[in-house]
Amino acid sequence: MTNNNAEKTEKPAYGRELKTSIVATLALAVLLCGLYPLVIWGLGSLVFPEQAKGSLLKDAQGKVLGSALLAQGFTSEKYFHPRPSAAGSGYDAVNSGGSNLGQTSQKLMDSVMARVEVYRKENILTAETLIPGDAVTASASGLDPEISLANALLQAPRVARARGLTAEEVEAMVRRRERGRDLGVLGEPGVNVLLLNLALDKKE
Repeated sequence: MTNNNAEKTEKPAYGRELKTSIVATLALAVLLCGLYPLVIWGLGSLVFPEQAKGSLLKDAQGKVLGSALLAQGFTSEKYFHPRPSAAGSGYDAVNSGGSNLGQTSQKLMDSVMARVEVYRKENILTAETLIPGDAVTASASGLDPEISLANALLQAPRVARARGLTAEEVEAMVRRRERGRDLGVLGEPGVNVLLLNLALDKKE
């Protein structure tokens, strides 16, 4: 008689726990998958409208030229070149990512050395010139929009020659567009390649 009574009292408790779990799951799904993203999107659009739309850059006709947040594969000698990319076939935002090769990887060493040779050749640099690391290694995302000031200054003479400008003019444009560390301490200073290249096109 005692066992039967225990079973009868356990079943209603189990049902309440199941109901509570289902209700909590649905409530959290609505809150975290619906309301929270909506509120964040709304605040972002209100406080940072351009960033919320992807920091898109457009020409005078309104045509989208790219995003200030994503690298593009510039290869012409008249443009500054971004960091190498391992994202998909290169600079593919859908396949953002690095090569995942470690520092002891021979494949990584071979690719870096090959990039060093190409970089020296296209920028007419001597064998003694130190090559910045960001010029020959891909970023973790493969879409880093910035390069170091040292990298940009080494490319400046090539860009100047290709555009018929003086090296001083191009270097001045580079230095004006150098971005400092976030909050003065986070990250590294850099130069946005797309913004710099668009400024050069406008100068022409």
